[in-house]
Amino acid sequence: MRLLNRSAGRLSRHRRGPLAGLAVVLLGLLMTGGLYTVFSPAQAGSAASSEEQIAQGRELFLVSCAFCHGQNGEGLRTQQGNGDETQFGPTLVGVGAAAVDFQVSTGRMPMSRPGAQAPRKPVAFSDDEIAALAAYVASLGPGPAIPDESDYSLEGMSDEERQQAITNGGQIFLTNCTACHNFEGSGGAMPRGGAAPQIRGVEPRLIYEAMLTGPGQMDSFSNGNLSPEEKRDVIAYLGSMEDMPNYGGFGLGGLGPVVEGMVAWVFGIGLLVGAAVWIAAHTTRSTKKKVDA
Repeated sequence: MRLLNRSAGRLSRHRRGPLAGLAVVLLGLLMTGGLYTVFSPAQAGSAASSEEQIAQGRELFLVSCAFCHGQNGEGLRTQQGNGDETQFGPTLVGVGAAAVDFQVSTGRMPMSRPGAQAPRKPVAFSDDEIAALAAYVASLGPGPAIPDESDYSLEGMSDEERQQAITNGGQIFLTNCTACHNFEGSGGAMPRGGAAPQIRGVEPRLIYEAMLTGPGQMDSFSNGNLSPEEKRDVIAYLGSMEDMPNYGGFGLGGLGPVVEGMVAWVFGIGLLVGAAVWIAAHTTRSTKKKVDA
């Protein structure tokens, strides 16, 4: 009994020692880490695949993008003979995965040559390669992520809520977007040789990314300027125009009053002038016949 009492006393003294608490904490951390590794192998695998995706994206970037944007996405400038600098490619640090997904998914990047505006053209990369490029650029600095479908979808809304979202999106679009993209999203000419593209029939994800990142001459509507809900409403409004009938008859592509005015002057007034000439010619002939008689 005395031996048992002595052993219990020693254990009690060690438990109250300064290192006992630290040993218990370390033991708890080791057990927690071991259990986490055993029961969550999928998350460990996803981290490894993410690193592989970033590495694949860097290889693609060095081959296809580094000529203009630099080997580390820092951007490149060239010095000309007169001392002026030419911006080949802007820095990509902080633009985020959304900007890469928009530019590459629409074929705007890589550009065939530097210019003020990158037109849309066939896509040069597969979906997996685009995702890898986006992951690599996102690793360069924090920036907007690729939006999820739930960010721009009206799924789960009632008919009344959908109509309210479309109405709200129409007001936002008419206030902020019609100056460049036309009142029905058909696009139009811009200063300095630029052009606002048609945005009707474009994938909702790309419209969301364009508003979020501001490609080319377009303004950037961050979540501080337009909330995610307002961006969603604008996309809903554009989608509603696809099924909207043109009550004005022949819409002339929806290009606005300049085109409509040109057609009115060239064809409308032209027809009136032709009719007036025809009437005048026939009136003259009938008068001549009466005089001869």
